[in-house]
Amino acid sequence: MNRRSILQAGAAAPVLLALGACATATGTPGSPAAPAPGAPMPAPPVAPKIPRTITQLGRTRTDDYAWLKDDNWQQVMRDPAVLKPEIRAYLEAENAYMKAMLAPTEALQEKLFQEMKGRIKEDDSTVPDADGPWEYYTRFDTGAEYPKHYRRPRGRTDGEIVLLDEPALAAGKAHFDVGAAEHSPDHTLYAYAVDTQGSEYYEIALKDIATGQTLPDGPKNSYGDFVFSPDSRWLFWLWRDEEGRPKKVYRRPIRGGASDDVLIYEEKDAGFFVGLGVTNSREWIVIGAGNQEQSEQLVIPARTPTVTPRVFAAREPGLRYDIEHWNDAWYIRTNADGAVDFKVMTTTAIANTQRRHWVDFLPHEPGRLIVGLGAFKNHLVRLERVNALPRIVVREKSGAEHIVAFPEEAYALALDGGYEWDTPTMRYVYNSPTTPRSWVDYDMTTRARTVRKVQEIPSGHDPAKYVTRRFSAKAADGAEVPITVLMKAGTPLDGSAPLLLYGYGSYGIPMEASFSIRQLSLVDRGWIWAIAHVRGGSEKGWQWFLDGRKEKKVNTFTDFIACAEDLIARGYGRKGRIVAYGGSAGGLLVGAVTNMRPDLWAGVIAAVPFVDVINTMSDTSLPLTPPEWPEWGNPIEDPAAYDIMLAYSPYDQIAPRAYPAILATGGLSDPRVTYWEPAKYVAKIRPNSTSGRPVLLKINMDAGHGGASGRFDFLKEVALDYAFALRAVGSAEAGAFTPPA
Repeated sequence: MNRRSILQAGAAAPVLLALGACATATGTPGSPAAPAPGAPMPAPPVAPKIPRTITQLGRTRTDDYAWLKDDNWQQVMRDPAVLKPEIRAYLEAENAYMKAMLAPTEALQEKLFQEMKGRIKEDDSTVPDADGPWEYYTRFDTGAEYPKHYRRPRGRTDGEIVLLDEPALAAGKAHFDVGAAEHSPDHTLYAYAVDTQGSEYYEIALKDIATGQTLPDGPKNSYGDFVFSPDSRWLFWLWRDEEGRPKKVYRRPIRGGASDDVLIYEEKDAGFFVGLGVTNSREWIVIGAGNQEQSEQLVIPARTPTVTPRVFAAREPGLRYDIEHWNDAWYIRTNADGAVDFKVMTTTAIANTQRRHWVDFLPHEPGRLIVGLGAFKNHLVRLERVNALPRIVVREKSGAEHIVAFPEEAYALALDGGYEWDTPTMRYVYNSPTTPRSWVDYDMTTRARTVRKVQEIPSGHDPAKYVTRRFSAKAADGAEVPITVLMKAGTPLDGSAPLLLYGYGSYGIPMEASFSIRQLSLVDRGWIWAIAHVRGGSEKGWQWFLDGRKEKKVNTFTDFIACAEDLIARGYGRKGRIVAYGGSAGGLLVGAVTNMRPDLWAGVIAAVPFVDVINTMSDTSLPLTPPEWPEWGNPIEDPAAYDIMLAYSPYDQIAPRAYPAILATGGLSDPRVTYWEPAKYVAKIRPNSTSGRPVLLKINMDAGHGGASGRFDFLKEVALDYAFALRAVGSAEAGAFTPPA
């Protein structure tokens, strides 16, 4: 779990003060009305300043808006009704102001929404995954926000039964999210985890497939992960503590209740998260624990699932590893011995797997990042990234290897894991900014490719009408930062086209050059869409990540600025006509560059932005704080980390500047980037902006980190973002923001 988007996903104790209704600039409560066409902007809400002095490591800072953090925030995550009235009033006033400011774009928002919806096959379904006598898949009904889960006899099109009816369960709920959903290996039960708040606390339900009845007393307070033992007798599930961290693994009989739960593992280190899995061979159950700098795996033999988990190899400072079982041996993807981009080691000592028994299997090659391993009975598959692009490598038992090649200049690739072990077929998903997704079954023996499905765009899509380009910008220190560009063919490169520049740059998560039905709505309007593959991601290897974290975090921001300037120099945009877009940790990125170079941007969209860095990373009660000290540094104990963090923290570096138009968004139940981060950010930046450009806040009062959970409701949120972007550059279709009253 992290602050990733959308990602893939950031305060000190509050001051207890009784505040009245949120006041507008004139000092009276209320919500601004929508402006008439051409009328000045309504006056925004004004958040009261209630200074709170914080002394830390001999350093003192003042936080005027700490009151926006509810001191009972853990309960708010589970029950938003308990949010303090004065905080709710302020958030609702901000939502009303945002709505009034964007009221002139409501028709445009609807048009954008209908465009994006028109690119979705409404009755879409997944490619069935075969497992023994059955095939499992999901399908949407036309108009439905959520899918239904099915199975049918293998190789047939009749005899399907509904395993899970998400639309029925979601009826009447403002938020509905299914985490893991899985059938038991003996095909008698279907289990699924549900979050109805956005807080990411899940309840696990088990359904008897034969009777259709849900078993009583399913696990509560779950992280959403669970696995069945391969013999189908036991359920292993992951418990989430009051701080929102996955910390305990329980085992219960497959048809048991809470009284039957047995604690089999508890992680004592507040900085470690826990995960669950089963090897592809189905011979081992795996418990993983770790953070960004070290990890540890524990294993349980599938044939004896009630034995105590055994540590595979003890945790060591700086040692990361994960494991796969293949060909009667263990294969370990690890950074041991200085393998920055990871190597693969192996051991045949199945029962004695400590570090001293590992031997090299696949050596380390700088610049070739080994992303992961997947095993089949006769093949070992690995996903790698070289020169900022992914590739698949297939290895046979004989040791022979081949690379699965792809033709485009920039593309995205994912392995679509199935259930079966004894098969020569691997499924992958391929796409690019111009090319919709294809699901391909690849015969690892004959190398034949069978396209099982191509993403259908009902409103039509011609890849030839678009152009994707990949080039690099030179950072201040000489690093070559990749940029991926999507635009309509024939778009003039004279700086006249509006440019949207997207970035993330954290946790080693790469931003893939992928296809999106959403971004086409801007590109079709003459925009250029660009991705800055900045340091902090892993597009160019794990060192690319290491060079954008902790004391080197500023590289993420200067890389993004270098990309903007390079795009301007090449004619892909011009200063003051660019919209910066980033979410979660990407919200930190756009928040930082807004302070550093406000002149570059016409607008900034900061989605669930991690902007209150120093306060959040000093608050050990928050779910992600101790686990993420390896990513950002520990400002509680390390003065150097404190100073580095404070120097770039978007909230702390706000000062009187001519800021661009800003839209910050959040979710009231978000446990990753809490609602008060964007709320405090907007409250502080608005009175500091000297430009007269609007600063808007949108808090989804019924959702968490991912925003609206329904597929169409989510598109409405995207349509609002895009309408803001169009208005920020003053497009003819959206108009321009007018000066304040």
